[in-house]
Amino acid sequence: MTTTAQVGVTGLAVMGRNLARNLARNGYTVALHNRTPSRTRALMEQYGAEGAFVPFDSMKEFVAGLERPRRIIMMVQAGEPTDAVIDELAPLLEPGDVLVDGGNAHFADTRRREAALRERGIDFAGVGISGGEEGALHGPSIMPGGSPEAYQQLRPFLESVAATAPDGTRTVAHLGPDGAGHFVKMVHNGIEYADMQLIAEAYHLLRHNTPYTPARIAEIFRDWNRGRLRSYLIETTAEVLAHIDTATGLPLVDVIVDSAGQKGTGRWTVQTALDLGVPVSTIAQAVFARSLSAADALRTAGRALPGPSRTVLNSQDSARFADHVEQALYGAKLVSYDQGFHQIRTASDTYGWNIDLATVAALWRAGCIIRADFLDRIRDAYTADPGLAGLLQDPTFAETVGEAQWAWRKVVTTAARVGVPTPGISAALAHYDTLRTERLPAALIQGQRDYFGAHTYQRTDQDGSFHTDWSGDRTEHRAD
Repeated sequence: MTTTAQVGVTGLAVMGRNLARNLARNGYTVALHNRTPSRTRALMEQYGAEGAFVPFDSMKEFVAGLERPRRIIMMVQAGEPTDAVIDELAPLLEPGDVLVDGGNAHFADTRRREAALRERGIDFAGVGISGGEEGALHGPSIMPGGSPEAYQQLRPFLESVAATAPDGTRTVAHLGPDGAGHFVKMVHNGIEYADMQLIAEAYHLLRHNTPYTPARIAEIFRDWNRGRLRSYLIETTAEVLAHIDTATGLPLVDVIVDSAGQKGTGRWTVQTALDLGVPVSTIAQAVFARSLSAADALRTAGRALPGPSRTVLNSQDSARFADHVEQALYGAKLVSYDQGFHQIRTASDTYGWNIDLATVAALWRAGCIIRADFLDRIRDAYTADPGLAGLLQDPTFAETVGEAQWAWRKVVTTAARVGVPTPGISAALAHYDTLRTERLPAALIQGQRDYFGAHTYQRTDQDGSFHTDWSGDRTEHRAD
């Protein structure tokens, strides 16, 4: 068969279909394949006129129909389905070919697959793609990992379909070897979990403490979206809150069941943070909040628990409270980003990826779900000081959060007093206070551990490890 296609896409569910269309719209001839041929035919019937598509029913024909070196993008379900597609493809590929996993794979799986295919001379690239189905079609944020050689093969294709940031740059850049790209995408999704939870808590506080309707709160979010909180998720929130359900005439947010689902990447972020010893408490609380929202039996029983009665603020106090919530939301959001970037840096050091955090911030400025104006400031902070310990150590951010902390504390205090759960906003404030506290009670914890388990402790006035004979009040030095 004559090779005709420049790039191939296998897996034509929503994301794969739209990415293939994006490639074709940008002038590439795209080979199409799906395990179920009817999905390939459906794409051709609906969108075949958009560009140069070459459909194939069999994987063997699909591979043969590609120019060499072959560039194949898999858009299939993570886990065993991805391994099954790789097992089918690998015997058909040749040294120098590039195989891309564009799904939400676990980075450890990507590292394993990259190493196995490298032995066969096949370049494997784990590429994080964010932006949902609209992003895949119109321009996502793309986070590639893999070898530099693989990226050079993919670069023209990825740059053509990626989103364009406000400064005109494309939101794609090589992040590092093996699992670096999928790790960054995983943390992106963890921050996304936190961002959504914090926004939901801000809404809940306004809905519970003020006379504001969802439509009025939507206007508040639109106001916020004209300031420092300007972002895709704030904009989306305003649209959701303003929407009226046609069947009931009620605000749609009041008709939707208050139980949030999750697909795993947020959970992976927290699990990986535990493995790395990285504190991501705000992200973790967002994951736990979704889990608790879905615990129907537990919540049903919990509604009998006593709590404070609801009080509603007057108009003037409501406006002041809304301003305080905006400041608390900004501070908490910044903490969640700080935690995510710290996790990326720690993983980069652990796995030898050498990820540039300024580049990560630049990739997230357009196309992805957490795109926000303040990512420009985050990029600038890491550009000015690549070794920055954390965002809250950047002078500009430290000053901004310092100014917001008093309103933030009032919001957390109010939430506790009136009984509105704010696990994300409260955890973020606790993280902030932990960072600025000179001496933590961990000293007591170390004493407790030595008392019941002889785990030893370190002293402030001497080097080495020590153990106290608590019954005899005698301390002995132990070799490290």
